[in-house]
Amino acid sequence: MINIESFNTRVDGKRVTLCTLTNRNGLQAQITNYGAKVVSLIVPNKQGEKADVVLGFSTFEEWRNQETYFNAIIGRYANRIKDGKFALDGVEYQLPINNGTNSLHGGVHGFNEKVWDIVGQSTYSVSLHYRAKNGEEGYPGNLDVYVIYSLTKDNALSIVYEAKTDKPTILGFTNHAYFNLEGEGSGTVHNHQLQVFADEYTPFDDTACPTGEILSVEGTPMDFREMMRVGDRIDDAFFAPGRGIDNNFVLCPIPEGQKMLHAATLVAGGREMQVWTTQPGLQVYTGNWVEQHVGKSGRPYDVQHAICLETQNFPDAPNHEHFPNAMLRPGEIYYAQTDYKFII
Repeated sequence: MINIESFNTRVDGKRVTLCTLTNRNGLQAQITNYGAKVVSLIVPNKQGEKADVVLGFSTFEEWRNQETYFNAIIGRYANRIKDGKFALDGVEYQLPINNGTNSLHGGVHGFNEKVWDIVGQSTYSVSLHYRAKNGEEGYPGNLDVYVIYSLTKDNALSIVYEAKTDKPTILGFTNHAYFNLEGEGSGTVHNHQLQVFADEYTPFDDTACPTGEILSVEGTPMDFREMMRVGDRIDDAFFAPGRGIDNNFVLCPIPEGQKMLHAATLVAGGREMQVWTTQPGLQVYTGNWVEQHVGKSGRPYDVQHAICLETQNFPDAPNHEHFPNAMLRPGEIYYAQTDYKFII
């Protein structure tokens, strides 16, 4: 049960609030402007039984102090930048190191910890804006970022990203939603069925950053091209036994004439969720480091109790010329969209 009143507060002088979105088919989402996070996502199953399918907490204080990436918008650059370094137009930039030897998810205080401005709201959508200042977390350029959450008529939680900058910069956004389609607090995701429409993946080194290679999934545990029970793969030695999957898939190209790619399908609890996106990569992460929390239903969360399907640019793309472009220049508009569509 969400304590709505606890979100009526201020952080760094800015008001935090909670918005509730609904559509006509029984979907409901609660979005907070703190970290632009999805606080809850209520979805009926085939029998009409409703459940909250994203992990989270009851109070704002817990959201702020525990598992701060839960269901947040991640930026300025999602995933890892090796050694926290990249070069742009002959200038080398150093980012904060917050994950081993690398910079992760935008640095020490990324977008997930910022209070965004609400710039538009309706029954089924909310528009958020954040200005990341030049030099914030080591990144160049004043970057204006807009995120629009909406619940569509065809039962998708749609996330649209737009951005512009006044100086050449790098960027790459994702939403870090922790899904359990059996309902948050239901235990592991071992019985979830997963399909990923990717023929290739980016192997990583001992710091979890890409080597630069792009390899076929054929004959490897990364091959999810056919529907696969997550529990049959999650502890394979290829991944991190006892922890789980945390790997980037190279998504197939968007078919001609289509706006987005069907990137993945996840099935459990009488619910089917399709992931559609314009992004080139998909990080599958099985909550490997979620340990011994009490969730919003009062039930425990632990390792492998959720699965994240994070549409993204490739990790460390700014340091690999053959990876998708991660640069934005003045006068350009960044655009990306991801829909988590529920088949009811």
